[in-house]
Amino acid sequence: MSVLAVTVLGHDRPGIIAQATAALGELGLNLEDSTMTLLRGHFAFMLICSGDATSDAVVEALEPLRDDSLEVSVREVQAEPDHASGGTPHQLVVRGGDRPGIVSALTAVLAEVGGNVTDLSTRLSGDLYVVIAEVDMPPDVDVDGLAQRLAAVAADLGVGASLRPVDTDLL
Repeated sequence: MSVLAVTVLGHDRPGIIAQATAALGELGLNLEDSTMTLLRGHFAFMLICSGDATSDAVVEALEPLRDDSLEVSVREVQAEPDHASGGTPHQLVVRGGDRPGIVSALTAVLAEVGGNVTDLSTRLSGDLYVVIAEVDMPPDVDVDGLAQRLAAVAADLGVGASLRPVDTDLL
């Protein structure tokens, strides 16, 4: 059994997800993890699937998706067991004026304490820049102290930041 990472990137149009997942299903592949988003009109779809199909077979099956504005890539990856993190999920929300370095500075603070970013989304709307990050925190982290450090770094960048636990019933 192989585990494959598939990415589909390009101009958005209706039906891309339906077409891609139908082709994968016809090959008998199981969709395990996926994420899709639109980035300023550009479609970005990443997924992990498993089954008996080869990466070459997947490339061939997804060939009808390819055109001048849509690219597909497939590569085999190592299967990784689900790991219980032992930590707690948190959400970092950042809002403020846009400028270079916001994501880098705040994720560096998270990394210093062993926080692992598991999902990250950014949006620019006019002059407002918003970052939403899901972070898995080690159990021994002083979350209140970390929240204060994040707020201080954010203030130096001219933005606001908040860190809160995530309700695990929603995950």
